[in-house]
Parts: sequence; structure tokens; C-alpha cells
Amino acid sequence: MNSNKKTDNFVAQAGILAVAGIISRVIGLLYRSPLNAIIGEEGHGYYSSAYGFYTMILLISSYTIPAALSKVIAQKLAEKEYRNAHRLFYGAIVYVLAVGGIASLFLFFGAGLFVQENAIPVLRMFAPTIFIYGMLGVLRGYFQAHKSMVQTSISQILEQIANAIVSVLGAYVLIQLFAMDPVSGEVDSTRQAVYGAMGSALGTGIGVVTGLIFMAGMYALNRKMILRRVRNDKHTQVDSYLDIMKTITVVVTPFILATAIYNLSSSVNNYLYNMLFPTMKAVDESISSFRWGIFAGQSLTVSNIPIAFASAMTSAVIPSVARLLNDDQREELHEKIGVSVKSTMVISIPCAVGLFVLAKPIMFLLFPRKDEIVTMAAGFLMTLSLSVIFYALSTLNQSILQGIGRARASIVNAAIALVLQTVLAVVLLWGTDLDIYSIAIANTFYSGMMCVLNQLSVRKYVGYKQEMKRTFVLPFVASVIMGGVAFGVYQGLYALTRSMRISLIPAVIVAVPVYFVVLILLGGMTEAELRTIPKGYLLVKVFKKLKLMR
Repeated sequence: MNSNKKTDNFVAQAGILAVAGIISRVIGLLYRSPLNAIIGEEGHGYYSSAYGFYTMILLISSYTIPAALSKVIAQKLAEKEYRNAHRLFYGAIVYVLAVGGIASLFLFFGAGLFVQENAIPVLRMFAPTIFIYGMLGVLRGYFQAHKSMVQTSISQILEQIANAIVSVLGAYVLIQLFAMDPVSGEVDSTRQAVYGAMGSALGTGIGVVTGLIFMAGMYALNRKMILRRVRNDKHTQVDSYLDIMKTITVVVTPFILATAIYNLSSSVNNYLYNMLFPTMKAVDESISSFRWGIFAGQSLTVSNIPIAFASAMTSAVIPSVARLLNDDQREELHEKIGVSVKSTMVISIPCAVGLFVLAKPIMFLLFPRKDEIVTMAAGFLMTLSLSVIFYALSTLNQSILQGIGRARASIVNAAIALVLQTVLAVVLLWGTDLDIYSIAIANTFYSGMMCVLNQLSVRKYVGYKQEMKRTFVLPFVASVIMGGVAFGVYQGLYALTRSMRISLIPAVIVAVPVYFVVLILLGGMTEAELRTIPKGYLLVKVFKKLKLMR
């Protein structure tokens, strides 16, 4: 009984982060439409190109800090070593200030090594954000180690709100100030794209500053209680700061390598398409940036939304897995892994199917542009839809491997998958006329390889064998039925209204209950499992009234 309560709390904490992550990504989508109208697809191309490499440097320097820090502090808290846990917190701040500062300078002065000429000032605008994000990551990791996800969740939402407001305003102001051609007095399209992308990059930095201010305030409110626990700590063994820095380095380095290689595929694909492809196929830089803006700025962004639940689950699973392994509680460890995978698949599989069957109206609703642009974006999204499932599961399994101290396995898996996907991308780009579809196919292939390799590694090192029927098969069958119903409702309404917007919303509203009803009728989900997903208790009440549950 106690184990079930712990599991429910574990999934609930992940659910809190998942809801915040989804809200944040929805906010991110809502401002993309007005931003797109200001900076255009070419501007989105420069922004996405710079953002990809900014993300890579951020991953290497600061982004992995919350997950790594939550693991080592959770182990100290499990032993009630509050003094050493707090010293780890201070040591992590020193670490990110040093590493983040170096990374920011490297990105600013080395921008020309990574992106095309017009994206260089955009990448430089991102550089200071890396330094700031490190401190935000430490604070988030500290609270996550205490199994408190609310602070991180609120900070993510505030960060995205500030990002949305400043991105749009910043892009507009910079275009008005600097994009006017001094000779003709008209707005130059390329300058508009560059300065608009710079304004959007400024919004990212202001968003991080906003999140940092909130998290610092939360720490200040809890500081007296934290220090009181430190003073009352009876442990005589006090870790020196030298030992702490060694611990942080030893723990963080595998996280950095695993996360960096795992996410390197996007930077590799970015470089292949925006730096090498235009030269080899004689494609104009503005055209390749235009297509990349649609692919990365629209389709890839939408496909990443459902993965928010898996990302949230990883934040909850790492400290829990580390603690259970430390206590040698294998049975409960297997239970937590099973609940994590099941919860992730129940959400990810129907999302992937929904994105596939309703790709065009979804892209039109979020990015209302010309029909040929919407059709192109919808094609990219359909190609990427399967990667939603693969990325969700591979991300979760990578965190499990990190939590049990097997980050090296995920590094090897990511390296193997990266080499294979790069070969595939090169062959498709140069040997076919698929153009940027080559990148979409390579991306999906990479996620599939990572999914398989990480799953095999978890089975090898934890001795955990994944249940297949109720975790994968039944959710997939229910999702296919849901997709058919949603597509039918959409097509029927569209035939009557000729409006994609009006037809899409009812189709989505119908799809959600259809999926869960079919899943329950097939025996794919119990009442206890349904209660663990966000707002699942409301679905339980509805299904009981409909006599679908006892």
C-alpha cells in the first residue's frame, strides 16, 4: 500500500512538470504565429539555425545541471546529510558560473564556426543566456532533489510568458530601428529576417532571467528552513569543497556527454542542411533558411510538444531511481520504471497518431500561412510524428540509465545512432531529391535507434523486462481507432464548413474520450493507472457515471 502511494506521488510530481511543460510549449506556439508574421520564414530559419547550436552549447555547459544535481543531492538527502547536500548546492553554483562563463564567451566569439553568415549575430545574442541559465538550472535541480516540482513548473511558465512577450516586441523594435535600407528607405527582407531573429533571441534571454528571479525568490523564502536543517544535521563527516567539486565533475560529465551526444543530431542536421547542402546542390542560402524555418521553427516545434510529458517524467525518475538503487530496492525500482514507461506511452502514442492524421489543420491553426507553406509544414509533421513515440521512450530510458549510474551506456548508444543517422542524412541529401525531407527521415530514424538501444541497455543493467501488450499494443490499437474517428469527424465538418479551424477543434474534443474509452474497454488501463495521469481522476468520475468503470 505504501509502495502504491509512493508511485502515485512520483507520477503526480512528473505530472506537475508535464502540465507545466505542455503549458510552456503551448505558450511558445501561440506567440510563434505573430512572430512569424514579423520575421517571416527566412527569419525563423536564421533563428532556428542559431538556436540549435545555442542549445548544444547550453546542454554541454548548463542544461544537464538540474538532472545531475538532483541525483547527487537526492542521495545525500536520503541519508539525511543536509549539510553536505547544501554544500553540493554551493559547489554547483561555482561550477556553473565558471563553465557557463567560458561557454558564453566561446559561443560569442566562435559563432562563425557554427552557423551561416546571417545567423552569426543571432547566435551571439544567445551567448549571455548560457551564463544565466546555469544558475537557474542549479536552483531547479536543488528543489527537484527535494521532490518538489512546483517551483520548477511555475518558473518554466513564467519564463515562457516573458520569452513570448519580449520575443515579439524585441523583433518588432529591432526591425523598426535597424532593418530600414538607408538608400531606399524601405525594409530590406534579409535585414528584417536577421534583426527579427535577434529580437526573438533576446526574448529567450529575458525569459531565463525571469525564471531565475522567481527561483531565487523561492530559495530566499525557504532559506531559513534549509539552514535550520543544516544546523541540526548530526553527521560528523563534512565533505570538503574540493571533494564536492570532484563529485560534481564526476557526476555531471557523463550527463553532459550523454545529453550532448543524444541531442547532437539536431546540430549535425542543421550543419548538413544549412552549411553544406547549399554549396553542394547550389541552393541559395535564403531558400535553405526559408525551408529550415518551416521545418525546425514550425513542424519540429509542434512534434516536440507531446515529449514534454516524457521530459517531465525524466526529472522525477532520476532522483527516485538513484535513491531506490542506493537502498537496493529492486522490486520497487522495477515498479517505478514500469509506471514511468506505461504513463509515457499512454500519452505519447495517441499524440503521435493525432499529429499524423490531423497534421495540416494543426499547422494551419498554429501557423496560418499560404496553402503551399502549410502543406509543406504538414508533410514534415507527418514524417516526424513517429519520432514522438521514439523520443519519449528513449529520453525516459536515458534518464533511467543515468539514474542507475550507467550514463556511459547511453553515450555509446547515442554515438552509434548519431553515426548511422548522419550517414543516412548524407545519402538522402546528396543522392535523392527529397531535400529537407531527408532531415525529417533521418531525425525519425535516429529517435528509433535510440529507443531500441536504450531499451536494451535498461533491460541489461536493471534486469527489467518491459510488459508489451498493455504498454504498447493496446494503446496503439486504441490510438488508431481514435485517429480514424478524429479524421472522420474532421473531414465531415470540413465538407460542411470548408473551415479547417472550425473542423479541427471538435475532432480533437471527440478524440480524447474515444481514446480512453477504447483503451479501457480493451483492458489497457486500470482505474489506479488512470488516476496517475494529469487530471485522470476527472476521467475516472466520468467513466464511472457512464458505467465503463465500476
